[in-house]
Amino acid sequence: MTEEEVDLLCIGAGGAAYPAAFRLARAGRKVLMIDPKGVMSGNCLYEGCVPSKAVREMAALAGEAQRFAAPIGMAGSLSPSYTAIVQHKDHVQKRRYAQHAQELAGQAGIELRKGMARILDPHTVQIDDDLGSKKVHCRHILIGSGSDVFIPAIPGAEHCLTSHDLYKPDPALRDLPSRMIVVGGGYIGLETASFFAQLGSQVTLLQKGGQILNGMDPVMVALLQPLLPKALRILTDVDVQRIERQGDLRKVVWQQAGQQESAEAEAVLLAVGRHPVIPEGCDDLGIAFDHHGIQVGPSLQTRYPHIYAAGDVNGRVPLFHAAVRQSLVVAHNILGGNQPLDYADFHTVPTTIFTLPAAAYIGITPANAQGRDLLVGHYDFAEDSRAQILERMDGEIRLFFDPSSLRLLGGWIVGIDAGNLIGQIGTALQLGATAYDLARFADQHPMSAEGIGKAARSLL
Repeated sequence: MTEEEVDLLCIGAGGAAYPAAFRLARAGRKVLMIDPKGVMSGNCLYEGCVPSKAVREMAALAGEAQRFAAPIGMAGSLSPSYTAIVQHKDHVQKRRYAQHAQELAGQAGIELRKGMARILDPHTVQIDDDLGSKKVHCRHILIGSGSDVFIPAIPGAEHCLTSHDLYKPDPALRDLPSRMIVVGGGYIGLETASFFAQLGSQVTLLQKGGQILNGMDPVMVALLQPLLPKALRILTDVDVQRIERQGDLRKVVWQQAGQQESAEAEAVLLAVGRHPVIPEGCDDLGIAFDHHGIQVGPSLQTRYPHIYAAGDVNGRVPLFHAAVRQSLVVAHNILGGNQPLDYADFHTVPTTIFTLPAAAYIGITPANAQGRDLLVGHYDFAEDSRAQILERMDGEIRLFFDPSSLRLLGGWIVGIDAGNLIGQIGTALQLGATAYDLARFADQHPMSAEGIGKAARSLL
């Protein structure tokens, strides 16, 4: 095997890898990215946030069109084409892949190869691709290999779809099923269930535990759940026993409260989580990892100061925007001689559940306050001008402050514009804003962001 030398080798080419790659290349370093897909952007663009939100936004538009058709006697006359929505999703993915390819071609010092990587020793990685095997000597290694769909040991799981099947380019499902069963009530399962219910499928969601969106603030979840599309039926405390194929249909059998039940559908989605993709060789080098991912602290360094793990593979905050920030932390620390000059903040990353409607949160909420007293500012969308204009008046903004300093500690939004508003709250949080600061800002009218200042003023 021939050997070459690089300053940074990135295992993966998604959000955890390419921001660091570009930053180091601009500093004159030689960078090599290895990715099994051979393209930039990882799972976010291939089967995650971008394609799923392309479907979501079209489902939201279809819902609005149906709602406003009803008063003039046209209810049911507007039938959205899921096939056209999939074509739109594919087009968005194709456009963004072309954009990333152009960015890569315009940056000297970076090479992207399609292949697999195995870490042989702390400074040597073996690359296997269509041309054979090659050893690469690396001054630094960034493990950004991401995560993959977790397939549970349920009999008949092979008869089900996953988020990969739904959202990848040229997906397996191109026609709207009249009935769908979703196994798993995390954010991927719940989001997808709400899209299909909005588009006209009768959807049943089966959640193993007692709460959908397990681990999120139960009060926020309780506010969101009744606002979801009426065609979505949610069953909790369910133990799925098996999935059977019956011609073109799938039958799901489960137990609930000691009783066996079943239902049939044209499509069954398995959405019970994801698992980190740990590159070969990590175990041999003593790089610590568990089922959550590679264990790192805020500097993102492993036991070897020059080997980093960022993004989904470390399991700390498995979101694309968190991976991008972590990747830049890695770049800054490499440029600082592997001294921790920059740190990832795992606790104040905005999270949005892109259901219809959405919910979003950041920072400290009552569920994770660990007994700390919080002062709560509140704004109800029932009094919001934009929400009234759009007839989307359900939901709220809730902000959480330190009682003594009135410093913003966290917040959530349930309802209109949640995904946009949480970034504004997050910026205020990171800048150390207080209720006074938020109350003084004259936000635009008539926009839902006015509610942030009004929530703060509810305390003053």
